[in-house]
Amino acid sequence: QVQLVESGGGLVQAGGSLRLSCAASGSIFNINDMGWYRQAPGKQRELVATITGSGRTNYADSMKGRFTISRDNAKNTVYLQMNSLKPEDTAVYYCYAAVVTTASYFDEYDYWGQGTQVSVSS
Repeated sequence: QVQLVESGGGLVQAGGSLRLSCAASGSIFNINDMGWYRQAPGKQRELVATITGSGRTNYADSMKGRFTISRDNAKNTVYLQMNSLKPEDTAVYYCYAAVVTTASYFDEYDYWGQGTQVSVSS
């Protein structure tokens, strides 16, 4: 049993900033990769950013230089700092975590948050 709880979404004007948080809890032995995806209405879910357990990051091209992903392993939490927001960033943002549970310490499973709405006005 693993749950991911997201927070930090909201409404912001273009050029503004938001910081999203996603905390994992439950029967966690270890968390490997973590990251963020987003999905706008009528569109397919797309990658935003990922971060490995050791801190190596990867960003979608449209987010490079504006978004920063980070994590706090002691808190089982991943963050997404979003700066210079644009109206096209409006979407539901979903976090995920690749988790090795206490019951399955070799196998890794992906868990997803419920999503948090980010709306950017022009």
